[in-house]
Amino acid sequence: MKDIERRLVSELMKNCRRSDRQLAKVLGVSQPTVTRTLHKLEKEGIIKEYTVVPDFRKLGYSLLAVTFVRLKKYLSKDELEKARKSAKESAKDNLNFIMLERGMGMGYDGVFLSFHTDYSSFTEHKKWLTQFDYLEVSDIQSFLINLEDEIQYRSLTFSTLAKHILTLQT
Repeated sequence: MKDIERRLVSELMKNCRRSDRQLAKVLGVSQPTVTRTLHKLEKEGIIKEYTVVPDFRKLGYSLLAVTFVRLKKYLSKDELEKARKSAKESAKDNLNFIMLERGMGMGYDGVFLSFHTDYSSFTEHKKWLTQFDYLEVSDIQSFLINLEDEIQYRSLTFSTLAKHILTLQT
C-alpha cells in the first residue's frame, strides 16, 4: 500500500465525513488525487464502508462481552458451512452480537463480541449459544467489560487504530 493510501485510510478512520477537499488539505495533496485514491481503494475493497462509532453507553448498552467458544470436534468443510448457515440464520433473531469469527488461542476455536443492556441480556445471549450442537457447551467462557465504568483506559474507537496504521511498513 502506498503512503498516500495508508494516510488517507487513517484520516478516514478518524472522521469519514470530511470532504475530499478537506482531506486533500490535511494530506497535502490535490483534491483530484484524493478522489482518485478513494475510488481505487473502494474498488479494491480496502475501504468496505463508511460508518460511525457511537458512544455505546448512550445507546443503552452497559456491557461488552468477549465470549470464547470451543468446538466439540474438528468440522469438515461441509459441516463448517452448515454451522455457518445455522449461526447466520439464528443470528437474525439475536442482534446483540456484532462479530463472530473462527480463530485459535487459549484452547478456543471461535470468538463472539456482543453488546448487552444488562447482565440478564448477556445471560440470555450465552444461553442462545448453547443451542448449537457443534459447540462444547461446557466450555464457553466470557470476559465482560463494564461500559459504565468511570475508568476507561482506551475505549473502542477507530482513531486509535488509525494512528497504528500509519506505523505499518509496506
